[in-house]
Amino acid sequence: MAETAPEVPAAAAAAAPAAKAPAKKAKKAASASKARKPSGPSVTELLTKAVSASKERGGVSLAALKKALAAAGYDVEKNNSRIKLGLKSLVNKGTVVQTKGSGASGSFKLNKKLETKDKPRCCWSFYS
Repeated sequence: MAETAPEVPAAAAAAAPAAKAPAKKAKKAASASKARKPSGPSVTELLTKAVSASKERGGVSLAALKKALAAAGYDVEKNNSRIKLGLKSLVNKGTVVQTKGSGASGSFKLNKKLETKDKPRCCWSFYS
């Protein structure tokens, strides 16, 4: 009744794990080489939407922008530096104007000069 398991040669047992190890390394290298594409809109798009949605005369503060982004489901604590860099880049491009403060702090509103350039000109624009 005593059964014994057949013995596997040591050379064959050592070759089996060695063959699996390179396959795992190849998988990791392939997945690491793929660039992850972020899902959803970029930070600058979210910021411009939040600034344009505001009806404040003096502009929107950084704290109010962060609250609006958090309400939209954006992780503000994790991406705080991205918000600041995106806001600074929008100011440098001229999309957003900084009305108060310096750097990423202060108040921001959309640039009216860029909005008027987007509208087509016609002969009736003088009367309206």
